[in-house]
Amino acid sequence: MQAVEIYSSPLCGFCHAAKRLLTQKGVEFSEVNVLAEPNRRSEMMDRAGGRHTVPQIFIGGAHVGGCDDLYELERAGKLDALLQG
Repeated sequence: MQAVEIYSSPLCGFCHAAKRLLTQKGVEFSEVNVLAEPNRRSEMMDRAGGRHTVPQIFIGGAHVGGCDDLYELERAGKLDALLQG
């Protein structure tokens, strides 16, 4: 299983939705709360090609995008293969 990282905020509904999908699939992930660690937001933006909204999701070190992107991968049947590597 690929490592999954999520930059998020506890106030973000899209963050909760993305984490819920991953949890339902039994995927463990590490999370960076950019409200609690505001200095990590610039790290997130660097890794995400300038995107500044949360969530920003990385699978196996590759930037996947946000919540909508994650759900699109799921609808297209591509998320499981990406998670498996």
